Amino acid sequence: MEGKVSRYVRKIIPRKTHNVKRGKVEKYVNGITSSGSGVFMGLIDPDKHSPPKALKLAKAMYEGGADVIMLGGSIGAQGVALDEMAKLIKEEVSIPLHLFPGNISNITKYADSIYFMSLLNSKNPYWISGAQALGAPMVKKYRIEALPTAYLVFEPGQTVGYVGEAKLLPRDKLDVPVAYAMAAQYMGMRFVILESGSGAPAHVPLDTVSAIRKVCDINIVIAGGVKTPEQARELVAAGANCIHVGTKIEDEKNPMERIKKFAKAIHTKTGAK
Repeated sequence: MEGKVSRYVRKIIPRKTHNVKRGKVEKYVNGITSSGSGVFMGLIDPDKHSPPKALKLAKAMYEGGADVIMLGGSIGAQGVALDEMAKLIKEEVSIPLHLFPGNISNITKYADSIYFMSLLNSKNPYWISGAQALGAPMVKKYRIEALPTAYLVFEPGQTVGYVGEAKLLPRDKLDVPVAYAMAAQYMGMRFVILESGSGAPAHVPLDTVSAIRKVCDINIVIAGGVKTPEQARELVAAGANCIHVGTKIEDEKNPMERIKKFAKAIHTKTGAK
């Protein structure tokens, strides 16, 4: 059995070392944040769009001022469909194409980078380290830049909270999410996603963001519940580095104006973090 595993590993993993040093995408993100600006990460859910429609939306995000295009969702497209979508976007859009995976099936070789993330407050070990062990060989094989990331799901959690079997973090107890974020940093993670869930009525509280920023040096990413450019601006001012914007753009019939407003708000200079 040991010999078979060794042959399998040798077959799928190139000999060239692929470690978690800061790669091009992470340096690009850090370059933006070091200027005092937030990073506008436009999220496209592959389950909601055909590849041509996803490409049209990605182009609008790029032209409107997004810094990164992301593909991701709690459930949805995978395999050939995801590859086709990612390939189309990569061929037409020059900013990084980043993966926000819902599971190991949401990996495509056409992406530049991926949140290699652990859902730290899950009740199921699969989402903490099991999926990561299964997905790691594919990330290495495809030479996708891995961003070491902690994933923290807050109330109400929405679909991701249910699928990820999360013990939802409270919105009114600062010490709990702060402790999780500190643990993430001490474990070597360089990003922490504060997730309320796609379509959540509100993003994580501003005081939670500020409290984490005071004790952690890692990149703070806000996901879920960011409904207006003003909210995005306030989150960056509170200490967030990256803002996910998806639903509020995907739902627009003519998204360009909305995208530009989000870009302007997120890119407001607040001082290097």
